[in-house]
Amino acid sequence: MLTGGKVGLRARHEDDIPVLRTELYDDVVNASRAEGGPWRPLKPDTKDPRLVVDDTQQGVVAFSVVELDGGALIGTATLWGIDNHNRSAHIGLGLLPSSRGKGYGTDVVAVLCHYGFVVRGLQRLQIETLSDNAAMLGSAERNGFVREGVLRSSAWVLGEFKDEVLLGLLAQDWKPDPKG
Repeated sequence: MLTGGKVGLRARHEDDIPVLRTELYDDVVNASRAEGGPWRPLKPDTKDPRLVVDDTQQGVVAFSVVELDGGALIGTATLWGIDNHNRSAHIGLGLLPSSRGKGYGTDVVAVLCHYGFVVRGLQRLQIETLSDNAAMLGSAERNGFVREGVLRSSAWVLGEFKDEVLLGLLAQDWKPDPKG
C-alpha cells in the first residue's frame, strides 16, 4: 500500500466494488461529471469496467483509497493513459460523498504523484477536470500542478457543454511533502 498523511492507496478488493458503484457511479450527476460519456444504468451482476481491475491492462493502474486511521474505504484513484515512451500519464480520483471536504483529495493527488514520479519514473503527470470542480483544482494546485490551458466547451455534461481545465506537473517541478 502507498501511504500519504491521511490516506492509503491499495489494490481494489472485490468487496470495494459494490460500495464504489453505489456511492460514485449510480449517482447520475456525479458519474456524468466524472465520466467522458453519458451515464447509463448497469445490471447488478455486470462486471463494471470502471471498477473491475484488469491486471493485464498496462496503461491503467487503479487503486482503492482508504483512510489511514481505521482503514475505511473512501474512494478511487487512478493513474491512466500511461505512456511509457513519453513517460507521462493522467491522474484521476473520486471520493465518496461522505469523504469530501476533508483534505483527502489533496493527499490522494500527492500519493499519485509519488507513485508516478518515484515508483514509475514518469516525467509528466496531467489532470483534466471540469472548470467548476474547485475541489480538484485546489487539490492539484496545492500539489504543484500548473494550469496549462482551458479546453473550451469540451465536455457534454447533463445537457450543456462545460469547459475543462488542463493542469500539468513535471517531475523536476514536483516538491514531495517531507512529512508524508
